[in-house]
Amino acid sequence: MATASLLPYDDRDGFIWMDGKMLPWRDAKLHIMTHGLHYGGSVFEGERAYDGVIFKLKEHSQRLIKSAEYLDMKITYSLDEIMKASNEVLEANGITNGYVRPIAWRGPEQMGIAAQQCLTHVAIACWDWPKYFFPKGGENVGLALKTSQWRRSDPRCMPVQSKAAGIYMVSTMVKHEADNAGFDDALLLDVHGRVAESSGANLFVVQDGKIRTPIPECFLNGITRQTVIQLARELGYSVEETHIMPEELKHVDEIFLTGTAAEIAPVSKIDDVVNLPIGPVTTKLKDAYSALVRRK
Repeated sequence: MATASLLPYDDRDGFIWMDGKMLPWRDAKLHIMTHGLHYGGSVFEGERAYDGVIFKLKEHSQRLIKSAEYLDMKITYSLDEIMKASNEVLEANGITNGYVRPIAWRGPEQMGIAAQQCLTHVAIACWDWPKYFFPKGGENVGLALKTSQWRRSDPRCMPVQSKAAGIYMVSTMVKHEADNAGFDDALLLDVHGRVAESSGANLFVVQDGKIRTPIPECFLNGITRQTVIQLARELGYSVEETHIMPEELKHVDEIFLTGTAAEIAPVSKIDDVVNLPIGPVTTKLKDAYSALVRRK
């Protein structure tokens, strides 16, 4: 019998909230002429539930609404309605520790580039997803990143502060590129050749006990990223948002990624140059973050 993680995502038991109704999982479907499928008019969120509580649910729900506004999409559900539905989905599926995926998209009411007549549809699903990264080197080493040939977009070319589905097309491409080369994930630079992030997580470096992270000019300023910056400062660390050049990574003491799915993930290798142990700052932040998300 296949485990839940191996089942296709359209053929599972459970429930998905869709346009105000709780539907059996297999009945939550779209028509092939859905505008968002053809033209990328879709935004989403990634949230984690710990012990039955969705961490930073309000912040994620606010960002979903704001992401849609960047794309000139109007979500008709209020913040409170989205938060209430998210908790209802968690309860309906009997999940206490898992991943929650709200998504909004333009429907099939109009076809062509223009989409003023398209309704904005909303759905929320959740499932068990205990760990996002499984390092190929094993549990006792960090991730191996490969610098990609692709770069994050100029912020004048893409609504980078929207968690828009279309932006993640490149993320999938670079993740496949890294996987095919035997790495765990990709490292993306920005249009100026500076360090940006991984395929879907923000990046931090540690040097001489001080933490640095790229300025989120061309990529999403992640909620986990913001949480870790605040947490690190509360723990007494200096945190600087700054430009980082790729050659600087050869001289740092620690590197780690942050994201809702990834949480805090240590990095041990970049290309075939940087090789680092999992350091004490990363370990301390991982422990502190784990305690924070389970604090009620």
